[in-house]
This record gives sequence, C-alpha cells and structure tokens, in this order.
Amino acid sequence: MAETEKITINMNVVDLGKVDLLVEQGFYSNRTDFIKSSIRSQLNTHAQVIDQAVTMRAFTMGVSYYDKDTLEQLSKQNKTLSIKTIGMLILANDIDQELALKTISSIKVHGVFKASSKLKEALQPVMN
Repeated sequence: MAETEKITINMNVVDLGKVDLLVEQGFYSNRTDFIKSSIRSQLNTHAQVIDQAVTMRAFTMGVSYYDKDTLEQLSKQNKTLSIKTIGMLILANDIDQELALKTISSIKVHGVFKASSKLKEALQPVMN
C-alpha cells in the first residue's frame, strides 16, 4: 500500500455539521471517508491539469528514493540530478551533505520530502 501522510484541516462549524449529517444519513461511513471522497473527486476534476504539469515539467509521480550508492555513481559520471517529484522524495540516511550538494542541482517536491534534518538544511539552496 502507498505511504500515507496524516493531515489536519480546519472547517467552520456549519460545514462540519453538514458533513456529520451526511454521515448520519449513511452517505459516508465517517468524516474521514467524506474528506477522502471529496479530495479524490477534486483530483479527478483537475486530472488534465495535473497530467499536463507532470508532462511539461518532467515530474515523476510516486515515491522517489535515492541512496549513497546511487549518488556516488552519478558523481563518478560527473552528472547531477534535478529532482521533481509529485508524491514522496526519500533521501537515505547514508547520504552525506557534501555528496548531496555535489550531485543534486535542484529539488522540487509536491508532497512529502523525507531526509535527515541536517541534509534538508544543507539542500535548502537548491530547493525550489
């Protein structure tokens, strides 16, 4: 199953009451079911815009994972990464700051970026 991320939202009390009414009437099993259904509906409504952005901007969708070995191979080839991810970017804990700065030219993440706090701080200059 895909990784999930917990989010918190604020709703005005009238909208929350309407959601609770729909749950009570059996349209949704609970508030979370309503929220997930609403999000999926909006993503489907705007699917063409998302697809165009992914294609035009060369984003990868899903989970992108890089470790020390991968970045060392790039370094040996004098290549750099321009990382554009929709979903999750994971930089392994074995990556040191120097190697990351040498091999990663830019990072743009729509979603979740997982890396050590030191590595994230070091990469701030290349994050869009």
